Amino acid sequence: MNYRLLCRILGLLLLLMAASMIGCLAYAVYDNEPGYAADRALGISSVVTAGAGGLLVLLGRGAGRDILRKEAIAIVGLGWTLSTIFGALPYVFSTPSLPPAAAIFESASGFTTTGASVMSDVEAFPRGILLWRATTQWLGGMGILVLFVAVLSMLGVGSKSLFRRESSAQFSEGFASRVRDTAIRLWQIYLGLSAICALGLAVLGMPVFEAVCHTFATISTGGFSVHNASIAYYRSPAIEWWIILFMLLGAISFMLYAWLLARRWSRWHQDEEARFYLWMLGLVTLLVTASLLYHRQIGGTAETFRTAAFQVVSISTTTGFVTTDYDLWANFPKILLIGLMFIGGCAGSTAGGVKVGRVLVFFKNFARQMTHTFRPNQIIPVRINGVPLSDSYLTEVSFFLALVGFIVALGSLAMSVLEPGFDLVSSFSAVVATLFNVGPGLGAVGPMCHYGALNPATHILLSLLMIMGRLEILAVLALFMPSLWRRY
Repeated sequence: MNYRLLCRILGLLLLLMAASMIGCLAYAVYDNEPGYAADRALGISSVVTAGAGGLLVLLGRGAGRDILRKEAIAIVGLGWTLSTIFGALPYVFSTPSLPPAAAIFESASGFTTTGASVMSDVEAFPRGILLWRATTQWLGGMGILVLFVAVLSMLGVGSKSLFRRESSAQFSEGFASRVRDTAIRLWQIYLGLSAICALGLAVLGMPVFEAVCHTFATISTGGFSVHNASIAYYRSPAIEWWIILFMLLGAISFMLYAWLLARRWSRWHQDEEARFYLWMLGLVTLLVTASLLYHRQIGGTAETFRTAAFQVVSISTTTGFVTTDYDLWANFPKILLIGLMFIGGCAGSTAGGVKVGRVLVFFKNFARQMTHTFRPNQIIPVRINGVPLSDSYLTEVSFFLALVGFIVALGSLAMSVLEPGFDLVSSFSAVVATLFNVGPGLGAVGPMCHYGALNPATHILLSLLMIMGRLEILAVLALFMPSLWRRY
């Protein structure tokens, strides 16, 4: 392990975070909201973060420029951990303030775009802090380390390993041979979609500040709102449909957009993951609508369909916005929503979950294994987008899904110990909602509840689950391997 290089890269990352805090500080000073100390909180936090970053950069003087695989894994895991810790500082120094463990939870929820909150009254916090809260989601959506690759050219050839491990984006042969160019292209798309979303929300009647904050939470599929009632506060069908559109856009692979912008239209027809995802959402939306109409739980057909579509898209994209208390729905639609929490969005998107591509691979491999029970000698390749997958990759997908199931079971057991007042549904859904970066769950952590009443140990556990889910587990577990930290 090249510790000097590790210090230098992590230090530069903290300096980038400090610059983001200063941007929110500038707004807090401009806003001059009376009775609050957002400017003080963001000022202290930016100084502390910049100081820690500068110290790490000094310790990393003389390090090499190439990031190899070991360093990439450590940078990704430690980078998100440090971002969470230093990103919690504004909540600690703010008025009102959050306890340290709760602040870490809120920060982790922001950077991982989970959207779970410990704030019982969001509207009581100053706008400068709410802007920082939304900014953490926007930075975490595309990935703060992907931005890091895009703006710093000195990373060298190792940046490819760093980019792939952090973003889960899939490289295709012949596209963007320079990973920095790819990172820049993805951030350009991200910025463009953000600008269009914010403009649309402003035109539809949202105040500019709220339009920016909700844009950051929508395109990142994060889900933080500046109102306690979330999107239901606006009571606007037009705003809901606009947000549905951009939640969907955020949950589809940004690499696909890059191909389409390069006028490779055939990529859409080849992309099985995106097409399967949209068909799945359409089917589930119709099933949920039918259930709500049968139980007469919403209102007219148009309103019921819009409510069902919003919640299905919000949960499946792991955004977590709410317009209704879906915890009051019948069991059938709630089970469908839990299934969508597991699946999540497409690989290379801002959404969480195990990813649609892995689910497709699992079912195709399942069909192959079933065929082998009566045709053991037949060679049946598993293909995605027309490309045959290796047996090692199929094993990797199966291992990942099994590992996810084990962590959900272990996390639910831990929740039952840490929160004895929780029922089974609340414990299970809290783990699922945080590990898969969804945000709201069911029961005690349902859409109309918050995570503020949990004890500090639970906040830390769920924060760890959020980071594990965002980094797809292995990058975090690798940090606990002693062999990772041995010198070359």
